[in-house]
Amino acid sequence: MTSLDPTALAQTIDHTLLAADASREQIATLCAEAREHGFYSVCVNSSQVPVAARHLAGSAVKVCAVVGFPLGAGLSAAKAAETMLTIAAGAQEIDMVLNIGWLKEGLYTDVRDDIAAVLQACGEVPLKVILETCLLDNAQKVRACEICRELGVAFVKTSTGFSRSGATLEDVALMRRVVGPDIGVKASGGVRDVATAQAMIQAGATRLGTSSGIAIVTGGQAGSGY
Repeated sequence: MTSLDPTALAQTIDHTLLAADASREQIATLCAEAREHGFYSVCVNSSQVPVAARHLAGSAVKVCAVVGFPLGAGLSAAKAAETMLTIAAGAQEIDMVLNIGWLKEGLYTDVRDDIAAVLQACGEVPLKVILETCLLDNAQKVRACEICRELGVAFVKTSTGFSRSGATLEDVALMRRVVGPDIGVKASGGVRDVATAQAMIQAGATRLGTSSGIAIVTGGQAGSGY
């Protein structure tokens, strides 16, 4: 697979700001940057969705929001309710954290039901399911991807960016092998430069979650964020 040019690469990027202390001014800047550089979406916490939606009105940039973030340990009904409210506020994609404890305990029916509740709440809005791969062994990653594939979610996603580590090439390749060609794979956490971004794409990622999108598409230097 050949490397993507900057314009195509920008269209794989969810330009991300999920810090607990993010201000509305910072969200406005995030949206302006996404417009300027042609990113696919901005990814924000649900309370920031109305702000992002206002700033992106009339543009091609979508509003993506996280749900059950960053732990995934809330009630399924609460995740579903947050999803519906967030979509009503203007979110056009949802990134949910699955229940990591249930997955590690082998409670696969509960994991499936948790994801299914959010998927139903999404309706036609694409759902990405965050696995938090750094907390899982390979068998658990495979089982999570199998559940997501069987349910028909839009994407599986590596990481929240808030745990021990983020995306790895090995995890992206594993996830791609399990979900097959028809479900997206989003690499997030630690994607901070163009070389890493291109490598993630080569490994099978179709979307990148990063706060370093500008550095990635301009060849500049990124900080140490998401």
